[in-house]
Formats: sequence, structure tokens, C-alpha cells
Amino acid sequence: MTAPIPSTELIEPEETKGTGRRPVGRISRAEKRAIAAKGRLASPWGSAAAIIIALLWTIPSIGLLVTSFRPPLDIRRSGWWTTFSDPQLTLDNYDEVLFGGADLASFFVNSIVITLPAVVIPISVALLAAYAFAWIDFKGRNMLFVAVFALQIVPIQITLIPLLSQYVDWGINGTFWTVWLSHSMFALPLAIFLLHNFMKDIPASLVEAARVDGAGHVKIFFQVLLPLLVPAIASFAIFQFLWVWNDLLVGLTFANQDSRPLTVAVADLAGTRGNAWHLLTAGAFVSMVVPLVVFLLLQRYFVRGLLAGSVKG
Repeated sequence: MTAPIPSTELIEPEETKGTGRRPVGRISRAEKRAIAAKGRLASPWGSAAAIIIALLWTIPSIGLLVTSFRPPLDIRRSGWWTTFSDPQLTLDNYDEVLFGGADLASFFVNSIVITLPAVVIPISVALLAAYAFAWIDFKGRNMLFVAVFALQIVPIQITLIPLLSQYVDWGINGTFWTVWLSHSMFALPLAIFLLHNFMKDIPASLVEAARVDGAGHVKIFFQVLLPLLVPAIASFAIFQFLWVWNDLLVGLTFANQDSRPLTVAVADLAGTRGNAWHLLTAGAFVSMVVPLVVFLLLQRYFVRGLLAGSVKG
């Protein structure tokens, strides 16, 4: 009879049990997986794959940027790479696409007006719902959480017609409210699920200590949990911002001429001026510059938020 194989899970000694502290010199299974994944990504093959993927994404973006500054005649005569040997650049393309007949500047403002509330609303609601699922014991909690989680598999497309009919009945169809509400509803299941998982990773001893000190749910949420959730909130905020800014379907379905976002205007530009490459490239770069800048400036917070809940302790 062979001896049982010991578990690789981190076993908490009696002197540290219930204190929320980890034994010194011990690492958990999750940390071992994180270290192994980091080693694989740092390998030469992983670095080579990352460089190839970066080049595949960067070269077309550079071509788009260069083409957006070229005169229409040069675009039709030669490829964008010839610009480096004979540079002839102009800002007329951006002037025409932003302030001319396309008037993308107004739609750029619409995208900002749509995106910011569509990020704040679902995060605010999801934080409260995630706290309730994680730290408040009520009847049917697990079943309701599973139902919320299952909503992620519902395709957005099958909800558009029912939502549109409801908005028409309410008399708000075509306004910013329809776009805000739609993006918020579509984002809530994932937001609740992610924030709930982050909250469950917070040691229960912190919450119990606050309760012993007489703190209620409001004080625990704002003073104990919320500061610890900043990486998770930042991560989902960046994800939601990029999703809403690049969305075409929701804006095309629910927004009217005065409230439609930049993506819809660029799509219309491609349909009405399909041969005007100087305008299409300028409009495309205008639509992608904001998410590109947001991601480049905040990518460390995005990665930190994604990894914050993967390792406990």
C-alpha cells in the first residue's frame, strides 16, 4: 500500500491560522503558476512571438497614419512607404474630415459624452452588487449570482429589438440615455463577476475586524474594501472604455443623427466616400487615437488589475 501523495496547496500553520498572514518562506500554488507563466513569457520563443505580433499590429497602423497625411494624388500613385524617400505631407485631410462635410469633430464629442457615463454607470452598480454577493448573506444569493454570471452568454444581437421597442414605449429612443443604458446593461454581468472575484480575494479578517470596531456595510465598503479594489476598478474601466469607444452596433441601433458616436460617422464616411482614401484614413486614425493613447498610458494599471486577483496572500 503506497503512501498518499501530499497536497501542494499552501497549508496554514496554527500560529498563523485566522490571522490573515501568510507563513514566511512559503508560496501558494497560485503563486507557483504565476512564476511559471512569467518564466514562459520571458523565454526567447515568447519574446520572439511578442515581437512578431507587435510588428503585425504596428506596421498597418504606421501605414494608416502616414497615408492620412498624404495628398489624394500621391495615395493613388504610390504606396505609403514611398513617403520616407519623397515626403509630401499635408494637414488638409484632417481639416476636411474634422471640420468639413464629414464634421467628425462633433461626433468625436458625442463619443466622449457616450463613453464616460457608459463606464461610470456599470462600475458604480457592479461595485454595490459585487459587495452584496461577496459579503452579505441572503437567501438565494448563490442562485442569483449564477443567473447573473449566465447572462454573459446571451448574445447582444438578440436583445436589440426588445430594447429598442422598450425605448420607443418610454419615449427616449434616439437619445444618449438609450446608448448609456444599453452599454451599462451589457457590461454589468462581466463587471459584477470580476469585481466579486476580487472582493472574495480580500482576507475576511479585514472585514471582521471592521465589524468588531462597529463599522456597518457602508463604512466597510468605502473605507476598507474600495481602496483595495482600485486596480480591479481601473482594469475594468479601461476595458469598458475601449469597448464602448470602438462600438458600432449599439450606436448604430439606438443613437439618432444628433447623438451617434464617431464609429458610426466613420462607417458612413466609408459608405459615401469609399474612394476617398485620404479622408477614410484620416477619419480612421481620428477614431483610433483616443483608445490608443488611453491604453498606452494606462496599460500598467490594466495589467495590474488583471493580475491582482490571480494571487492571494
